[in-house]
Amino acid sequence: MSTLENQKNAFHQHVRSLQERITQEMRRLDPKIELKEDLWERVDHAGQPGGGGRTRAFTGEVFENAGVNTSCVFGKIDPQFATKLQGTGDEMWAAGISLILHPRNPRIPTVHANFRMIQQGEKVWFGGGADLTPFYPHEEDFRYFHETWKKAAGAHYQEMKDECDRYFTNIHRGNEMRGIGGIFFDGYNSGYLAADYKMVTDLSEFFIPSYFPLVEKRLNEKYDAEDEDFQLHRHGRYVEFNLLHDRGTLFGLKTNGRVDSILISLPARCNFTYQYAPKSGSPHEKMMEYYRPGKNWIN
Repeated sequence: MSTLENQKNAFHQHVRSLQERITQEMRRLDPKIELKEDLWERVDHAGQPGGGGRTRAFTGEVFENAGVNTSCVFGKIDPQFATKLQGTGDEMWAAGISLILHPRNPRIPTVHANFRMIQQGEKVWFGGGADLTPFYPHEEDFRYFHETWKKAAGAHYQEMKDECDRYFTNIHRGNEMRGIGGIFFDGYNSGYLAADYKMVTDLSEFFIPSYFPLVEKRLNEKYDAEDEDFQLHRHGRYVEFNLLHDRGTLFGLKTNGRVDSILISLPARCNFTYQYAPKSGSPHEKMMEYYRPGKNWIN
């Protein structure tokens, strides 16, 4: 077996292990959480077996709804879509983990993360990152999240942070970010497969310490109807981004992925109000200042 095949197999096993450890953390913090697990398979563009994945959908008291998914897919893809990717030919292989956790308490932020490895023809690349969508101005939590990812990414932090700010933005809303960012990278290939593999798997290990301490910290914090109303309107912005701009959603749908597993990123509840604005002078009005790119959360 070639070195590349070994790395691909190892990456798939790594994300499966990470999925299990994240599940354990969620159960620790939300003991009554309900888990629905689906093992699914797909066919490729030519109608041949094309891999599949393991979807884990959660509903609980702490996490209102959440998805922690892994997949390993391969085979023929639509030739037109293939030209929009970074490799060559109309065959691909991709493995990764993608997760989104929507807490019930609006004092706890929503979080998203994914880490993936993709091959198309002779080209192999990595992508991923993690970003936070809070609904209440706990600035110390925002600093903690970014400081953790700076420790993880080291010299790459600033460029990954800047890319995250650019990407997770509702450009149709006047460049309003969906949250307060984190790190994001795509198409990463330094020319050294082993080093790239190590960088991305090492990064993925920081997800658990970057987020779950914030959940534990805010778990029992009281909230009111205004907090919840703001959360549900921000959920609406989240839906807008995921359906209009998210590359992962497009990739999954264009490669004959499993629709429910792709759209598990959507919150269970959201609101839309024409020309919505939070109450003047409220913590939620303050939050609107934070959904802007370029903020420095380290210093």
